[in-house]
Amino acid sequence: MSPRNPSTDNLPAAVTDTVTVQSPNVKYTEQYIESKYEYQTTKVEETCGRFTVTPKTESYVFRTERQVPRLGVMLVGWGGNNGTTVTAAVLANKSKLSWHTKEGVRHADYLGSITQASTVSLGTGPEGEVFIPFKSLLPMVDANDIVFDGWDISSLNMGEAMKRAQVLDYNLQTQLYPLMTKMKPRPSIYIPEFIAANQKDRADNCLTGTKWEMIEKIREDMRDFKRKQQLDKIIVLWTANTERFSDVQEGLNDTAENLLASIKKDASEVSPSTLFAVASILEGVTYINGSPQNTFVPGVIELAEQKRVFIGGDDFKSGQTKMKSVLVDFLVSAGIKPVSIVSYNHLGNNDGKNLSAPQTFRSKEISKTNVVDDMVASNSILYKPNEKPDHCVVIKYVPYVGDSKRAMDEYTSEIMMGGRSTIVIHNTCEDSLLASPLILDLAIIAELCERIQLRRAEESEKEFQRFNSALSMLSILCKAPLTPRGTPVSNAFFRQKACIENIFRACLGLSPLNHMALEYKMEVIAPEFQHCMSKAEVSTHDSQISTMKKAAVKVVQNESSLQAEGSNKVF
Repeated sequence: MSPRNPSTDNLPAAVTDTVTVQSPNVKYTEQYIESKYEYQTTKVEETCGRFTVTPKTESYVFRTERQVPRLGVMLVGWGGNNGTTVTAAVLANKSKLSWHTKEGVRHADYLGSITQASTVSLGTGPEGEVFIPFKSLLPMVDANDIVFDGWDISSLNMGEAMKRAQVLDYNLQTQLYPLMTKMKPRPSIYIPEFIAANQKDRADNCLTGTKWEMIEKIREDMRDFKRKQQLDKIIVLWTANTERFSDVQEGLNDTAENLLASIKKDASEVSPSTLFAVASILEGVTYINGSPQNTFVPGVIELAEQKRVFIGGDDFKSGQTKMKSVLVDFLVSAGIKPVSIVSYNHLGNNDGKNLSAPQTFRSKEISKTNVVDDMVASNSILYKPNEKPDHCVVIKYVPYVGDSKRAMDEYTSEIMMGGRSTIVIHNTCEDSLLASPLILDLAIIAELCERIQLRRAEESEKEFQRFNSALSMLSILCKAPLTPRGTPVSNAFFRQKACIENIFRACLGLSPLNHMALEYKMEVIAPEFQHCMSKAEVSTHDSQISTMKKAAVKVVQNESSLQAEGSNKVF
């Protein structure tokens, strides 16, 4: 029988959790999980090349709402490859669909999703390290329960849009088509100057009126969706075409006040993605940018801070750039110096078609090349101040390959004594099948963050705070992470994942994972930590340890006898 936990034993079954922490620092109520957490950091001061390091400990209180809401996700660009694919994936998983391929029968899954298909280490049990699904760590929205809606400049219903995308196997499409045809995107904002001219032939489902009128219509759509689907909350995510960068100008979009005034004046340099962001913020709805353009001009960030609404982005980190955030971190951490990184891509979906225009490609180029900066800056032995590797990114549109994106990378590095190392990677993948799981993760993690509050534990500080409006917790899913103003950016994949895992562990009053594993490094390993031995091996090992201990005792006794004999001799 498991030991009693007075803080949870009397709760209704509906609010008990997969993970229950038994600690005086953790309290469970019907509404909250409340934990006291000791946050340990180190303060470093440098004087003439010498460093003084001072350990610091601050106490925080985390409070996490336990009730999981009914969540709706509205996608801008719902009828595109990503929108149709993620909607189809949720429907297929919810209905537990299977379909035949030339390799055999496949079953619906969420591979590629951190929340749905990865695990986290909880601690050590009788048989070794215990891993649980990431989604079981805290109360999270079930991906199967997400309800989708959205906007698109194309009027095709979702069934026809799925066929146009040519991402999913035909036998799966035939099962989903009757469900998908019942869904139709709402009219969206189309301003030709911000995307490639080749998108004009798709634009037959567009809002009209002034920019402020379009914002009001978008807000009305959000309320309509929430009401009709009886949702507790919604999240809006941009997965539409990459836009060109917007000019940031004083008096235009540099402050929240100026941005709102510019929209009401119908200023031409306010992009569709910024209009959607403003509409979401005014409606109190989290907004996530899955493309690389500078949607979050200073006025948007200030407006989000004023309204205490989360914004996150930018640009899905799904394939080539995700690999880069792992490999460059490895090379630099290993003391190897990357000096040249050349990344080539070609793809044939509508994203590739839109990126064939120079102005939209420039947005993508910026987000893809900045990803190594913090890793390079972390090693002053390898790189001098302001020194960076040569970094070139090329994207070409090849219609025949469709959604099957080809990525080729060459990493040239300096190694010991003037040597060179070159690593070449070729990656072929379905672009939308990598991006779609990220949409789920972005929505699920952002929603959970809306239910987490924290404060310092001092008696003088009673008010709980939310996370900063610039939701940097989403960095692991984005090429160009949005962070609070004046704070550093982290692009290294495993550092980003550790950040999320350890903050969620803090919500349970658990210390961060440090991988020291001291229990396995002692001269004598306690039996309860010898997880990898069979019973026979444990018995033999215990016998050997016992023999060693007896031998050690005998040696000590012999040394004592010799010392006694020596002291009795007369010289």
